Amino acid sequence: MNGETDSLTLGQGHIPDDRAEQRTCLICGDRATGLHYGIISCEGCKGFFKRSICNKRVYRCSRDKNCVMSRKQRNRCQYCRLLKCLQMGMNRKAIREDGMPGGRNKSIGPVQISEEEIERIMSGQEFEEEANHWSNHGDSDHSSPGNRASESNQPSPGSTLSSRSVELNGFVTFRDQYMGMSVPPHYQYIPHLFSYSGHSPLLPPQARSLDPQSYSLIHQLMSAEDLEPLGTPMLIEDGYAVTQAELFALLCRLADELLFRQIAWIKKLPFFCELSIKDSTRLLSATWQELILLSSLTVHSKQIFGELADVTAKYSPSDEELHRFSDEGMEVIERLIYLYHKFHQLKVSNEEYACMKAINFLNQDIRGLTSASQLEQLNKRYWYICQDFTEYKYTHQPNRFPDLMMCLPEIRYIAGKMVNVPLEQLPLLFKVVLHSCKTSTVKE
Repeated sequence: MNGETDSLTLGQGHIPDDRAEQRTCLICGDRATGLHYGIISCEGCKGFFKRSICNKRVYRCSRDKNCVMSRKQRNRCQYCRLLKCLQMGMNRKAIREDGMPGGRNKSIGPVQISEEEIERIMSGQEFEEEANHWSNHGDSDHSSPGNRASESNQPSPGSTLSSRSVELNGFVTFRDQYMGMSVPPHYQYIPHLFSYSGHSPLLPPQARSLDPQSYSLIHQLMSAEDLEPLGTPMLIEDGYAVTQAELFALLCRLADELLFRQIAWIKKLPFFCELSIKDSTRLLSATWQELILLSSLTVHSKQIFGELADVTAKYSPSDEELHRFSDEGMEVIERLIYLYHKFHQLKVSNEEYACMKAINFLNQDIRGLTSASQLEQLNKRYWYICQDFTEYKYTHQPNRFPDLMMCLPEIRYIAGKMVNVPLEQLPLLFKVVLHSCKTSTVKE
């Protein structure tokens, strides 16, 4: 069959066109486009429900869990939007586990589930039970929802066994396995592993010293970094209304400055002379967006989520801009907010940032490289240096290194998705992300 089997379009045989125009989404009241996952809904709520279930999202409501759902307000509270989807009968089992078009079964009617089951879904308990089920039954043929083969600027598909060894046996087992296998050093993007807390006992923390070679190489990486505050002016006088064009121009200037810093950084790297000019250029071309995103979320986060957030607050998007905002842009917003909170929780040190940046840059999976094996060895070197440093500096956080490394494929995925967001939507995207992150940080 052509098209998705998890939804039926209104006005095709069963419902006359004139009646289809009168149908409204049962979630937000927007114009409905069909029967999606069992109920009449719009494309926006259909996509939101699918992403939430496939990516095992757990949201929070900052109010009383009874927020108003309308076309204009549906994006303000993701918790209440998902809650209403479940209460109205959206059938999560009609979503294919691999996230691709086409339902898993022929059931298209609404489902009624108990309040207890809804609560398990909203709290993430059901997702954890599913994860434990996979863990207790070894490898299965079901990959993590939403995972697909990606291009060089998105997460490389890693082995399911490699990712699961982190979840089941701690990092020590993963490291031992990795030493004997030629697998990419980056994990496959698996959402439920971001909340990994170790399902099996880890070795008790022990006092240890930092390897002299690790200390030397980290010092060299730090010497290549420019950690000075960004020089792009981001101060706006009170009462000034920032236009879309002005905000877009500011974002471009910030990107220019951050990119210039990355170019200067590459030339100062301790292994720069070991790389060919061709490989250095290819690596930069493929990773510059990821490097900018990583620096914005870590070493420059105070300015980005402070000064830039104040500027975006003075920009008021039009109703047309709000209405035309894409679902792909919404996915980027959700993932950026989640990643911001992850980094905010970890409080990444400058040394860890420098190691993560080098690991991300040394991506031997990029096409057209002349010395992929050399890059793999360099990548391994900084992978274990970062591990050595985190185990030395954060003795009582045995999961810290896996947590840090799990952020890298997510950064790659977001960077790859942002390429597809229309340029005119970037000002609104940044406004929403920065406002949400800044507001939540103040509440904490």
